[in-house]
Amino acid sequence: MQRINEDAILNFETRYRAQFINSITGFKSLGLVGSRSHEGNTNLAIFSSFTHLGSNPALLACIFRPDSVERHTLSNILQTGFYTFNHIHENIYQQAHQTSARYAREISEFDAVGLTPEYKNGFWAPFCQESFLQVGLELKEKIDITINGTIMVIGQVKEVYIPDNTLHPDGYVDVEKAQTLCCSGLDSYHKTKRLHRLSYAKTDKEVTFLT
Repeated sequence: MQRINEDAILNFETRYRAQFINSITGFKSLGLVGSRSHEGNTNLAIFSSFTHLGSNPALLACIFRPDSVERHTLSNILQTGFYTFNHIHENIYQQAHQTSARYAREISEFDAVGLTPEYKNGFWAPFCQESFLQVGLELKEKIDITINGTIMVIGQVKEVYIPDNTLHPDGYVDVEKAQTLCCSGLDSYHKTKRLHRLSYAKTDKEVTFLT
């Protein structure tokens, strides 16, 4: 097994190091964040840094890179307090990837890449119409991470839209049925194949397969 120590990592070329470190965490969840400014300008950006923080209240966290350059998504979220998280599937992943390009603020990524903003039930931020699983979020906390200048944004889940055949009786949402993709590194997209769901682990019981 190859050993790569801290000194070697620090000496990597910048883009090489970013790709390397982004890869070693393995497969990551992936989605498009939809937002809208007070002036009504829409924004759509791909993110792979979302994580579950808790279910009561229902919170999701996302990491934003240092705001050394203009971050339209972050600006919109801080300005309005609302945003959406939209799963990506095989039919839109190339368009989703293209949203990472640095478009000018006056250009909507929805228009630039050919995806459709969708407004539901008076929610301020646009969902991505082409996404099969959509989450509406309200900003609850912004945390500045001093060690590297990144920003954690914590949002509370306000509404969720899922395909009819994906919700199990125990609350499990089958994202594979929703055709959700995941990613690794900075630019590698993956389908998934579930092995099994397993029973709740207890010290006095053996693990069994769930249907």
